[in-house]
Amino acid sequence: MPKISKNASVQTVITTFEMTPGTCQDLLEALTDAYAEFISKQPGFVAAGLHVNDAQTRIANYSQWERREDFLAMLRTPEMRDRNRKINELCKSFEPVMYDVAETFGSS
Repeated sequence: MPKISKNASVQTVITTFEMTPGTCQDLLEALTDAYAEFISKQPGFVAAGLHVNDAQTRIANYSQWERREDFLAMLRTPEMRDRNRKINELCKSFEPVMYDVAETFGSS
């Protein structure tokens, strides 16, 4: 499970996918399979979560990696490049962006 902390020494990646309601479930299954079968087994993987909006037109993916290089190495593997080509066919667009946690908040 992802743990969001300003002091964590992990690379945070947030990827947003835009799709139609008709392809949402297919895309969610493709992403779930990618995590279960491949991504979660890659060096440096820490945790991830998938979020779907009510209209089923967007999926947000939050993932954490030990190092930026671990995430980039995973993306460059032949298997992930092939998976990303198939994922791209199921959505209008997707964009992974690397972030640093600037601040966190919780209930008192």
